[in-house]
Amino acid sequence: MRIRAILCYLCIATLAGGLAFAATPGQIRVEVNLVNLFVTVRDKHKAIVTGLTKDDFQVYEDGQPQEITNFSAESDLPITLGMLIDTSGSEYYMLSAEKDAASRFLGRVLRKGDLAMVMSFDTDVDLLADFTDDRGVLNRAINRAQINVPVGGIIVQGPLPTSGTGGTNFYDAVYLAAHDKLSDEAGRKAIIVLTDAEDTGSKLRLIDAVETAQRTDTVVHILLVAQDGGDQDVAHRLTDETGGRMIIVRSERNLEQAFDQISEELRNQYTIGYTPSNKKRDGSYRKIRVELKNKEYSALTRKGYYSPNN
Repeated sequence: MRIRAILCYLCIATLAGGLAFAATPGQIRVEVNLVNLFVTVRDKHKAIVTGLTKDDFQVYEDGQPQEITNFSAESDLPITLGMLIDTSGSEYYMLSAEKDAASRFLGRVLRKGDLAMVMSFDTDVDLLADFTDDRGVLNRAINRAQINVPVGGIIVQGPLPTSGTGGTNFYDAVYLAAHDKLSDEAGRKAIIVLTDAEDTGSKLRLIDAVETAQRTDTVVHILLVAQDGGDQDVAHRLTDETGGRMIIVRSERNLEQAFDQISEELRNQYTIGYTPSNKKRDGSYRKIRVELKNKEYSALTRKGYYSPNN
């Protein structure tokens, strides 16, 4: 685990509490019994709501009310971002605008202590830039994204090879970003995908991408860039289950507005922590529901988590 991840982990632990330490010969183990939620609140007009307190929220796990033990309205916790760009043929007409908007977005949203990486996917998944806070490196990586349509069935494998069967490996890309890159990061983690959400080549399934994002506490936001509307069912499933948003993009103007919405949400989140009343460590999936006393407000957060299995 990189140094920044350790420091960020300790930052979250200090904010949240609830650590238990157990040492074995040659090993230090840290167990966290706290469930952390990053929550965005909007009113009935879809405007971001700030200034709320712990008493404005109620958290339920599998239908049972939970005691909120830690709460913060701070929006300055470090964030680790994965920018995933669909470079299949369906994005040909919008890719240039996508790259420009993505570069501007990272320039606006990244602050000191934040990291980002860039990946592209089509018939393969390529890591264009590993985690860094260097805007120049990130911009150059985004600019290297290019449409890749295989000719004559010849597919060149990238740094993160997938099935090599052709098509658009959307599910594989999300899985690799969450499992291989974000799993060792701590704190707030998010993947932003520019795609039509139409997968035609992944070896893995949608459920694999969803579950991996959930297990790594990664929020997935999808900017659905498609002339024909794309696969909205897939996009909704992936974002709803992880606490992210799906925004339909039909023009360059919509693209800028969509990035502005995601940026606003990333910088205006509440941190809620609770110790589950269900103490079983059985690896089961636990459903989470967050409600607000003001029924005109709605909360956006992940739908659940997997309990430890030991």
